[in-house]
Amino acid sequence: MRQSKLFTKTRRSAPKDEISKSAQYLIRAGFIHKQMAGVYTLLPLGLMTMKKIEQVIREEMNKIGGVELSLTALQDPEVWKKTDRWDDDKVDNWFKTKLKNGTQLGLGFTHEEPLTEIMTNHIHSYKDLPIYAYQFQTKFRNELRAKSGILRGREFLMKDLYSFSKNQKEHDEFYKKAQEAYKNIFHRLGIGDRTYMTFASGGVFSQFSHEFQTLTETGEDTIFVDEKKKIAVNKEVCTDEILAELGLSRKNLKEVRAIEVGNIFNLGTRFSEPLSLVFDDEKGEKHPVIMGSYGIGLGRVMGTLAEVLSDEKGLVWPAEASPFAVHLINVSPEEEAAVKTAEDFYENLVANGLSVLYDDRKMAVGEKLADADLIGIKTQIIVGAKSIQSGEFEIRDRQTGSIKKMSEADILKGKFAKA
Repeated sequence: MRQSKLFTKTRRSAPKDEISKSAQYLIRAGFIHKQMAGVYTLLPLGLMTMKKIEQVIREEMNKIGGVELSLTALQDPEVWKKTDRWDDDKVDNWFKTKLKNGTQLGLGFTHEEPLTEIMTNHIHSYKDLPIYAYQFQTKFRNELRAKSGILRGREFLMKDLYSFSKNQKEHDEFYKKAQEAYKNIFHRLGIGDRTYMTFASGGVFSQFSHEFQTLTETGEDTIFVDEKKKIAVNKEVCTDEILAELGLSRKNLKEVRAIEVGNIFNLGTRFSEPLSLVFDDEKGEKHPVIMGSYGIGLGRVMGTLAEVLSDEKGLVWPAEASPFAVHLINVSPEEEAAVKTAEDFYENLVANGLSVLYDDRKMAVGEKLADADLIGIKTQIIVGAKSIQSGEFEIRDRQTGSIKKMSEADILKGKFAKA
């Protein structure tokens, strides 16, 4: 993509009502546009980054046997009444609407109920299990106060996977695989070293759920971390009794702030029983299906990356979340030789399968480099009069700050990725 054709523009300042660093940088860099409180449009760069995050998650879900589908946002109240989650006194963040004929509908805030109902058409025998179905879908939550940009919104994209198992053993085996898959996701996205699997309340479903919390001083949650054991406990459940059960000592725990980037729940038969999702075992006896729920908010992950990986210059995307692989910057746009070199180089990079944001704009060098640092693409390649003379191009790594020089041939071979 030529930057001159990118309709989004960088800004020197963020809206005064945005208090989180992530929202400020994402707006200034032209990744998102605020429509209203808690509702954001993904601009081209933002959509590209979101799709990159989505693909990382998809790959890890597929590795553990996930199958992708897409459920509807519009929800039938009758299904939710069976599980006692339609009443506003029970669930206080519904968005509800009506058809022209007066029929009431809801906008899905999660999808345990509709998917469980669907599975009653597909699960009859033990031979039909297990099933691990997931989707990427927009959720709607009528939050009383939406804040912190895309870290907590009223409309957001979520990956939600639901597991359907014959028995507790089968469920537990998958649950552990899901934990490892989540760890892989956050390592690939550059926050694995600061993201802890955190014991939290299991609510009515089980003793514990597991959150994945990323450390940051601006986080909404308080957790207690055992750095040696690489696990944490949410403040809400951090009692002496719980610590003893987990084999943790309070003296080894560090109190920190964090952002929740994912969670997994044991659901047991909470939804399968009221919705009559049962199967016949080898003896023909009927049993309710054992379920689990596994969520990641993609906007929340994107906002967390912007929050914890950015620096004083702007965003810093890890390679697997960067909207483009390369930011090609012509710092001599008025010189004909430099323009031709940059144009040819751009075409060669694209022909070699690389995604490239090419800054072909006629602007001052300082403005271009400042914009590049604000946008945060990991690899910056500088084209100018000096590089034409030397035959080598300057490679800047936005993550590490390192600068190296390399020939076009080596760059096209992908060696820049190891620079």
